[in-house]
Amino acid sequence: MKASEIKGLTTAEMLDKEKQYKEELFNLRFQQATGQLENTARLSQVRKNIARIKTVLRQQELEK
Repeated sequence: MKASEIKGLTTAEMLDKEKQYKEELFNLRFQQATGQLENTARLSQVRKNIARIKTVLRQQELEK
């Protein structure tokens, strides 16, 4: 997900997306620990998406 796409979302949608990504990250870590994870690059993608969402939320908070 790109930052421009995230900026188009409402705050509630961003928080919901963040929650979804955190759940996915948990599942990916669990899969990695059990040796079932095939796409290890997905871990970094999900972490970066969470960071992007948090960055945009913080920018909006500072603008207010």
